Amino acid sequence: MANIKVWDGFIRSFHWLLVINIAVLYFSIEEGMIELHFVAGFFAIALLATRLIWGVIGSRTAKLSALFHSPKEVFKEFKSPSKNIGHSAPGSYMVLLFFTLIIIQLVTGLMSSDGILTDGPLVEYVSSDTVDFANWLHHLNFDILFYAICLHVAAILVYKIKGKPLVKAMITGKQSHHESTNQVNTKSPWLAWIVFFALLALLAVTWGEEPLSYLLS
Repeated sequence: MANIKVWDGFIRSFHWLLVINIAVLYFSIEEGMIELHFVAGFFAIALLATRLIWGVIGSRTAKLSALFHSPKEVFKEFKSPSKNIGHSAPGSYMVLLFFTLIIIQLVTGLMSSDGILTDGPLVEYVSSDTVDFANWLHHLNFDILFYAICLHVAAILVYKIKGKPLVKAMITGKQSHHESTNQVNTKSPWLAWIVFFALLALLAVTWGEEPLSYLLS
């Protein structure tokens, strides 16, 4: 078995930053820290948007195109794990599910309102019925996201039992493979970080100025 570099620095950082970010989003809303909740939400927008962009211009294993598999491939994977480098077919479906749920969570958050003091930055551009729907979906979707996270953790444990340490690979960036290869799977993450910080700065000076000022005061 050979250790092959599979995940670049941005993909690994994205994964762990997203884990922390979701925890902060949950904690902040539970504790009524709405300004922190908004700032964490804007951070998540910049993070996810950069991940999607990196999925077009980034490393081979980060490509969005690598996440699309037929149902036949998924069922085949359950019977006989493939030797592909990067996400497995079932793992790719899980990534796509997370992308979908997080996008829904972020968009509905931007259109949500408590009806008293706090409005998302897009509330003024949509109808009151849309705001009510966004509030409802924002809460429901988080419950679905929570169950998806539980399923993801369970899958990680199953793969660990089968001798495929996914967590270790997402820390080191390396994955054990049945044979060595000279194919380059990763790119330097510097361009991804430039995109991320540019998006973060844009959000900070537009939607994030008020909550940031409150937190820093």
